[in-house]
This record gives sequence, structure tokens and C-alpha cells, in this order.
Amino acid sequence: MEQLIHTEDGRALAVEHYGNPHGKPVFLLHGTPGSRLGPAPRSSVLYRLGIHLITYDRPGYGASHRLPRRSVAHVAADVTAIADALGIGRFAVVGRSGGAPHALACAALLPERTGRTAALVGLAPRDAQGLDWFDGMTESNVREYINAAAGHHQLTAALERRSASIRADPMGSVADMHRGLPDSDRGIVSDTGIRAMLVRNFAEGLRNSADGWVDDVMSFSKDWEFRPEDITSPVLLWHGEDDVFAPVQHTRWLAERIPGAELVVERGAAHFGSLRVLTRVLSWATG
Repeated sequence: MEQLIHTEDGRALAVEHYGNPHGKPVFLLHGTPGSRLGPAPRSSVLYRLGIHLITYDRPGYGASHRLPRRSVAHVAADVTAIADALGIGRFAVVGRSGGAPHALACAALLPERTGRTAALVGLAPRDAQGLDWFDGMTESNVREYINAAAGHHQLTAALERRSASIRADPMGSVADMHRGLPDSDRGIVSDTGIRAMLVRNFAEGLRNSADGWVDDVMSFSKDWEFRPEDITSPVLLWHGEDDVFAPVQHTRWLAERIPGAELVVERGAAHFGSLRVLTRVLSWATG
């Protein structure tokens, strides 16, 4: 079920519901780029687990209005607006890839409402002390952050070109991405259903512009406006050891700083290995 929910500043957020509407609420925060139509277990699986899964397009993606110059921390206000509109008090949060820093923001900034939080294949802050931030990262992602450092206009021009290419041929873009993946990720993305989902996800997220993608990358490139050390609720950190989009040392860095965080690093897995553990992680989040 899709609906538009409006924030106090008048923006619209496109929200999708899956699973049991009377189940335990979990926000699932999508990757970069992405949309509310991104990876999620089937509704029948969620219903059996007693989970009410809520996804939404971050500002600038899909049908959600843009919020220029947003920070990672701003997710707390949008998740609060959605939860309030749905009559939800406490909830769990799971974020994958670009959604992982946003999930951690909810844990840090909404301690009275966020129960358990899981961050899968995420990034560490750009200014993480003692971390070689680009080590092991694929060239295309390094280029995004170099463009971000050069300024908003340069990043926008680069990502608008990539977004136009994806909009023109989303299936071909997923096929191009497939060729540059580690072996374990290629096996996952070769699945017909997963590939079709990725096509829908990217096409929806970028259907109007690259705005959400630009704003995500810019937000990851500056102060997150919260400290991982301030998180006090249970946190699960999962990463595939062979990830080339968000290298595993980012999650190891976070695990050293989030009090009591549970770290799982899976050998032989990479970025899209997070799709195979998502159902298990959602069960943990509602446990």
C-alpha cells in the first residue's frame, strides 16, 4: 500500500507498506541510489513473521519532494513524521547500503522511539579518524566522492548524466553493473527476480532527476550531525568481507565506536549478500 505523507515543512514523502499492518513496525531505509521499491522480503514472509514493514523514498528520490542540503541526521525528522502519521510509537530501523548511516542516525537521535537498529553494508563518516576511507572502494564510487569534494555543481552534472542513462535503459544499466561485481554478488544479481526488482528500484528512484542521489552523496561527504558513540540501543552491523561499494573496514570502524554493537562480517559475501540475510536481520530487529 502506497501513500503520501506530508512533513511539517510541507514536503511530501512517498511511503509503502508491506506485511502485517498490525505487526511490529520496522522502517527499512533504501540504498543509494534507490527507492521505496528496493529490496524487501515478500509480504507473505513478513506477514508470517508478524512484521509491518515501512519503506519510503528519501527526499529527492521517486515521488518524495527534495530537501536541498539535507544532512544524514535529517532522516530522524522524516521518520518521526511518518511514524506520527501512522500512529506508531516505537519501531525498529534497518538500513542497507546508503540507508545504513540513516538508520544509525535514528538510533542516535530518536532513542526514545527506536528499539533495535541494523546497519548493513554501510559507510563510516567521511572524517572517520584512522580510516583509509577509499581503500578497497570501486572506482565509480571513489569518483562520486571526488566530485562531491569538488562541489555540488560538479557532482550534479556527473550524476545527472548517469541517471539519464539509467532512465533510458534501466535493464542495461543493471547488466552493466553486474559485469563489475565480485563473484558472490554476480551470483545474486543473476537471479531473474532480483534483477527485475533492481530495475524497478533504480527506475523509480531516478524517474524525475538525480536529486536524491546527489543529496545522499553530499550528505555522506559532510558532518553526519550525530556521533556513533552516542548510540545506546542495540545495534547489529553486518557486512560482506568482499564488498567493493562500501568496504568492510567502514563497518569495522563503526563497530569499535558504537557501544555494545554486534558485528557480523561474512566471508565470501559482498555488497548484495545483504539481500540474503535481510529476512534474518528483520527477525532480529523485532526480537
